[in-house]
Amino acid sequence: MASFSIQHCDENEDGWGPVSVPEKFKEIPYYAPFSKGDKLGKASDWQQPGFSGKQRYQRDQKGQSDSVNTIFNWYYQDDDASFQLVDNTKAQPSRRAFGKRFQQRGYQQMKTQHQRGQQQQQQQQQQQSSQQKGKRNQRQNLNKQWGKFQGPQQQSRKREPSIHIKPDWTHILNVDFNVLAKCYLGFEPEPEDIKSCGFLEYYIPDYDRISPRTEKLLERSDRTFFNVSTSDDPVLCDLASRVPSSSEDIHVFATDSIISHLMAATRSVHPWDIIVKREGNKVFFNKRDGSWFDFLTVNETATEPPVEDNRDIVNSPSSLGKEATLINQNFSQQILNKGERYTGFTDPNPFETEGVKVAAVAYRYRRWTLGGGVVLTARTEIDGVSKSKGKDVFLTIKAVNEIDPRGDWCKVIDSQRGAVLATELKNNSCKLAKWTAQALLAGTDDIKLGYVARLSPRDNSSHVILATQDYKPKEFATQINLNTRNIWGVFKYFVDLIVKQGKDGTFVLLKDPERTSVMVYSVPDGTLSKEVAQEEEPDINA
Repeated sequence: MASFSIQHCDENEDGWGPVSVPEKFKEIPYYAPFSKGDKLGKASDWQQPGFSGKQRYQRDQKGQSDSVNTIFNWYYQDDDASFQLVDNTKAQPSRRAFGKRFQQRGYQQMKTQHQRGQQQQQQQQQQQSSQQKGKRNQRQNLNKQWGKFQGPQQQSRKREPSIHIKPDWTHILNVDFNVLAKCYLGFEPEPEDIKSCGFLEYYIPDYDRISPRTEKLLERSDRTFFNVSTSDDPVLCDLASRVPSSSEDIHVFATDSIISHLMAATRSVHPWDIIVKREGNKVFFNKRDGSWFDFLTVNETATEPPVEDNRDIVNSPSSLGKEATLINQNFSQQILNKGERYTGFTDPNPFETEGVKVAAVAYRYRRWTLGGGVVLTARTEIDGVSKSKGKDVFLTIKAVNEIDPRGDWCKVIDSQRGAVLATELKNNSCKLAKWTAQALLAGTDDIKLGYVARLSPRDNSSHVILATQDYKPKEFATQINLNTRNIWGVFKYFVDLIVKQGKDGTFVLLKDPERTSVMVYSVPDGTLSKEVAQEEEPDINA
């Protein structure tokens, strides 16, 4: 029978399992014992230098778990370029006190999370900005393509000058707006009243309590307004004739609308022109007949100003200018009491003719000494008078009008009137600066500002009065950042510029249609009169 032999088996008296390692298994690495609290790097390391049986035997004899971690831990190799550390923060030094170490560790974790959150937020913002930029570029490309299909009328048009520059005009210089912004008069000149003409009517106090709930329809006035230039004013011509030719002073004559326009020139965007004529020691500032100088601008300084469009004639710049001008004329007459006149002015309206019903406007002729031998004589306007604490208060009456239906003044004019005015200051900075300068020149006590809106967004002939508000001219000038010494310095700069030419003649101050500067030209006599004859003068009372 076959023999059966039993293999030798060692007996483990302390437990179960083998008591020794066979010779053939001594050089094979195996899993070392470790506790659950130890950090484990690698189960085995086949490339660890010095990994010999002797070292392994010494490790086993030592019997400490920390040796297991040091042997089997993974070590960073310099040749591994694909590995990158995520957290570069330095490890905090160990502290003896457990509470301090715990607080330091929590603070470090919060700091790391905050940094990661900031990085994620920056990445999101960059993604959003890149998406918005892509959408904006896409819209611009679509607009360009649409413009190609629709034709040249859809493209943005360049502004044309208010008057054509002739080849025989002599260019003197260009005055940049930055130069005008630095012009200051060392003092505020005090006015001297020379003469007052016309008549005024008293303001109706009921319009102070008007609101969108009690709105009133804006009525059309049948009165005639006069916008006579300087050289056509009989009072100014009479005052100019009294100036002796031997006088060493330079006597300047102008109207408040022309002076205020030059004072607010740095805020203008649309092209304009003013004619200046020097005759010896007299200088006359005139508006050009047939120009749009007397028409108001609408949203001139807005981010998206109105443009000429054949499909939207109602909101074109020319239509909006006529609309705003008629609104101001009708509003200034509607809020006055037709049966109560101010008796302080005895001289009649110098432009009144028989059979013409003139508007209730008074003219105050005043004189200022600007220094340097310059004397200014101007015609200023007063629109009304009101009672305040038993005294008569002169008024400058103006109105702003809403054309954008997105504004919806009816809903916000009571609760957010300041926001409405701030929007008007942004979109009509030049116009409001001119009105403020006119009030300062006329010496009125209050600016009565009305808020007028369309009954329908597409109807520019029917309007309602939503609210009124009073402002002190000097306080309002501070509110809109209009420096009185600067505006006087700007006007004085143009006067000195004409005087420095050292000769009589006609000059043109022309706003550059594409740049923020004023071009000054010397014009031969008779050139402007020929051009005016070829143009059609717009009717401001139409």
